[in-house]
Amino acid sequence: MTSSTVRLVEIRDTPLVVDDVLASLDEDVDGGVTLFVGKVRDHDGGRAVSGLDYSAHPSALQRLREVCELVASRHDVHGVSAIHRVGRLAIGDLAVVVGTAAAHRGTAFEASRDLIDTLKDEVPIWKHQVFADGTDEWVGTP
Repeated sequence: MTSSTVRLVEIRDTPLVVDDVLASLDEDVDGGVTLFVGKVRDHDGGRAVSGLDYSAHPSALQRLREVCELVASRHDVHGVSAIHRVGRLAIGDLAVVVGTAAAHRGTAFEASRDLIDTLKDEVPIWKHQVFADGTDEWVGTP
């Protein structure tokens, strides 16, 4: 892995744009580019969700970069990118976009799956869900 393998790593308080990740992974050597787009859904665990807030620990951006570097070291990829949203999000808003680029599609699929799973497990970004009935819960907190 070279330092140029990790292309785009950001935590934003503005709406996410899928094309930003896709553009960061645009290289002629790659035959496969995969993206995962996570968005706010209107339900969780059988309960109606009205919205949510994402909060990030001050170390979250550095940890996100480390996760991208780790995933790049575990797969034969040429590019890894990840952006995550913080702040108040409405139903349908994009919460996270990750992508990887590799010579072959199988490698790109495996790396993107590893990237989103590792991000969710290891990056200190927490979700505060608000339900339609007025109750709420924190998800992903230590």
